[in-house]
Amino acid sequence: MASIPILSFEEARARVIHEVSHGIPMPRTEMVALDDAAGRILAQPVRADRDYPALNRSVRDGFAARSADLPGELWIVGESRAGGRFEDRVGPGQAVEIMTGAPIPEGADCVAMIEHVRVHQTKVSIPAAPPGQFISFRGEEAVQGQLLIPTGRMIDYTGIALLAATGHAEIEVYRQPTVAILPTGDELVPVSQTPKEHQVRNSNAHSLAAQVARAGGRPAMHSPAKDDEAATRESIERALADSDLLLMSGGVSAGKYDIVETVLAQLGAEFFFVRAAIQPGQPVVFGRVAGKFFFGLPGNPNSTMVTFEIFARAAIEMLGGQAEPKLPFALGRLTEPFRHKPTLTRFLPALLSGLGDLTPLGWKGSGDVPAMTRANAFLVASSSQAEWQAGETMPVLLK
Repeated sequence: MASIPILSFEEARARVIHEVSHGIPMPRTEMVALDDAAGRILAQPVRADRDYPALNRSVRDGFAARSADLPGELWIVGESRAGGRFEDRVGPGQAVEIMTGAPIPEGADCVAMIEHVRVHQTKVSIPAAPPGQFISFRGEEAVQGQLLIPTGRMIDYTGIALLAATGHAEIEVYRQPTVAILPTGDELVPVSQTPKEHQVRNSNAHSLAAQVARAGGRPAMHSPAKDDEAATRESIERALADSDLLLMSGGVSAGKYDIVETVLAQLGAEFFFVRAAIQPGQPVVFGRVAGKFFFGLPGNPNSTMVTFEIFARAAIEMLGGQAEPKLPFALGRLTEPFRHKPTLTRFLPALLSGLGDLTPLGWKGSGDVPAMTRANAFLVASSSQAEWQAGETMPVLLK
């Protein structure tokens, strides 16, 4: 296999997005019920079925009146409530009691809040108010036919509210991609088995399945491939047969039994990168074989989790129809000094408080799952900066 340069974090992620966005057919679609649509990717645009709001309405409880009559003491001639309306016209010297969401009566052009008026039996004293005060006008949120949510957007809880409001009892979404999960290594045993000293439980398959599902894919776990070229080849071919994307963990480093790249090359794979300048997860592989994309993720658990989040997640989102995969970055304020050797971009376990305070967590390397579990974020240390002082801000990748 020809020498392939090590890419920076930014270059490697950009390569994933470029190759997947240009190298996949449009995913198939299906109809789902509204209550099953959360987390799915829209395959149809959502447009306003009418003006929103459909009429002029009040945004406060109070009294609707004519601004030309204010300030003044006005006769209370009725009420307008949500789900009903005042059928007459508001004339000079008149006011209508009104509730939030209720239609603005004809003739009225402002609303005074209940807290700002004084009621005297059949009359109400209202201070001066400009035309339009506390009124939401017809069509100011959206007009009939207006695009509300474009194709390729993930449906979150706000999207569910909008779909319900626009009358979508069901919606067309993209089918979720099937993602084959293939761990490698003779040392792996099932989670239910007590490992010997030279063995480890197959935790990566289960953590990857959880990450795949969160990214919008359908995880398909395969039995671990043995450290043998023929067995690994058979396992890869089987995993590719019924999946849209292949995720492998382990076997991509430089050891004698790290044979994944060799086997993939024998299968005619095209490699887009085989290393990235990051920690954990430097020996990460991305390519295409038999018309399908694959990732070879490092075998150490933290490396597997990090490389999935920053590279493989984007691929799954795009395979599922999402238009713009994004990393959830934030900024944290360091509670203590931090330094590292500025040759790699490092994603290290950290705690980010609700007030934005960022505390690095001590860890013992990419196999230290307890430290990763204690963290709620990854501190992101730039490859171009060596140290930060307490009080300075650093980028944070949210878990």
